[in-house]
Amino acid sequence: MTKIVFMGTPAFSVPILKGLAETGYEIQAVVTQPDRPVGRKHVLTPPPVKVAALELGLEVLQPEKISGSPEMARIAELAPDLIVTAAFGQFLPEKLLQVPRLGAINVHASLLPKYRGGAPVHYAIINGDAETGVTIMEMIKKMDAGAIFAQDRLPITPQDDVGTMFDKLSLLGRELLLATLPKLIAGELEKTPQNEAEVTFSPNITREQEAVDWQKTATQVDCQVRGMRPWPIAFTTYEGTRWKLWDVTPLPEESTEAAPGTIIKKAKKQLWLACGEGTVLAINELQPAGKGRQAVAEFLNGVGQHIALGQKVGD
Repeated sequence: MTKIVFMGTPAFSVPILKGLAETGYEIQAVVTQPDRPVGRKHVLTPPPVKVAALELGLEVLQPEKISGSPEMARIAELAPDLIVTAAFGQFLPEKLLQVPRLGAINVHASLLPKYRGGAPVHYAIINGDAETGVTIMEMIKKMDAGAIFAQDRLPITPQDDVGTMFDKLSLLGRELLLATLPKLIAGELEKTPQNEAEVTFSPNITREQEAVDWQKTATQVDCQVRGMRPWPIAFTTYEGTRWKLWDVTPLPEESTEAAPGTIIKKAKKQLWLACGEGTVLAINELQPAGKGRQAVAEFLNGVGQHIALGQKVGD
């Protein structure tokens, strides 16, 4: 049976790892990121892939940096036939890519060459794309630039966010990988070079990108909110405090002449804001500074009582 070293970190990677193990591939070791402090109490927490690997009884390697590490030497010692990565979170040095007999492949959550980089699902939703997908690609030194072995696609619905799409794409990636591996191992699979003219990038989301630009239309703001949920969460500001926006709804039947960012309706369960091009957005759930996530009715009965029509949010 083909010997594999698997490399992955978040929950996205777990079904893919389990699929390989359940299919009978020999997983020699699992490489993941180190345990990190999580939450306000900074509890040291293992990544989801480590938890899954230990449940499967697999050796776990956790290099802070893979290049030149003892963990990299261990991989070379194992002499795997193949390295499979899925959202590992580190660049692999060329010396490591040369170790496995069959090379190294990656399960990437986009339709390459679109959205190379660390946040492809976020950008697909933020940009209002109708679909996204998964690519099985050859790993080379240049980020996400290797030739493509296989692709499959999924629609993005108006209800989807990063969390739901990660779940869907993880399962799609598992099925596509398991369907692709037998042909790849047998040397029967052709690979297609990426079209460099069609390359776009999806670098990690910055703090500046999290802030809502109210000049955007209500639909675009909704895409931003869903494209940053459940992390890192889009936000706006009000009188020097921050509101995290968890759920919003564009109101296509409504219009306004108010300036973008203006509060145009405040009722028992309604908080409407003006957006770009005269569009209107309803806030359904938000998280004011120092508070938990709450429905707009709870917010308006609490810290939001003093909000008045005509006031503006955002800088």
